[in-house]
Amino acid sequence: MAEKTVTVRQTASPIRRTKDQRATLAGLGLNKIGRTATLEDTASIRGMIAKVAHLVEVVG
Repeated sequence: MAEKTVTVRQTASPIRRTKDQRATLAGLGLNKIGRTATLEDTASIRGMIAKVAHLVEVVG
């Protein structure tokens, strides 16, 4: 059975954001605008994406 994945792209800078938002971006594997990361589609990953939804976009 194939695992579901979600791809996210960073669209905004973490400058002037709280430490926990910067840590969440790092946890998603993002650190620069335009970077993408393909991650397993789990509830915890979806929660992390929701926390920094204003800084990232879901590509696929």
